[in-house]
Amino acid sequence: MPGRILVIDDEPQITRVLRAALSAQSFDVRTANDPEEGLRIFAEWPPDLVITDLMMPGMSGVEVCRAIRTTSSTPILVLSVRDHERSKIEALDSGADDYVTKPFNIQELQARVRAHMRRAPERTESAIVTGDFVIDASAHSIEVAGKHIHLTPKEFELLLHLARHAGKVITHRALLTAVWGAQSAHQPEYLRVFVGQLRKKLEAETGKQFIQTEPWVGYRFVPEGFNDKGE
Repeated sequence: MPGRILVIDDEPQITRVLRAALSAQSFDVRTANDPEEGLRIFAEWPPDLVITDLMMPGMSGVEVCRAIRTTSSTPILVLSVRDHERSKIEALDSGADDYVTKPFNIQELQARVRAHMRRAPERTESAIVTGDFVIDASAHSIEVAGKHIHLTPKEFELLLHLARHAGKVITHRALLTAVWGAQSAHQPEYLRVFVGQLRKKLEAETGKQFIQTEPWVGYRFVPEGFNDKGE
């Protein structure tokens, strides 16, 4: 599981602590104390995970996420002193996969990092062929009605979990736990953002909707699609 992690934070104490804590778990860690340096390292030394602060002088963490997403689907974990839902949604909308509020428990952060690093689909899993979809977990690819769709890692993982239970209602808590881990079971904004992103990408290519909302309960994946009247 160990791989490369890039930490971008303008607080040297934070980068020192994270380097020590993550290196102790055998991860190869590089750090940057300003966003521009972080993006330079990212280009020269592609990591398996990026941890970035949200509020930094010059370029913000949101801008870092957007810059990375122009070229890469590498998982991004955002750190921030802001615990407001609006800040979380802005970070997730910009391409972040997870959000941790400062001050954070180092054991929880390590657990989140491990979860992101080990959540690559199993190479032995067969492709899911259902309705308009061909989802190849091992190749991390998806085709809808014969068209390839580009998804970020978390978008893909969310769709894969829904597809494994096609036609069934999956509760908010079950989805959050399966895709982000038990520590995120009470973060409903994650689902609002990522389900919205999935719907836009899938509907843009086909004109169909594939994810139904079950109010106050969760979501249901309908691989054959339906129109806006639910038909």
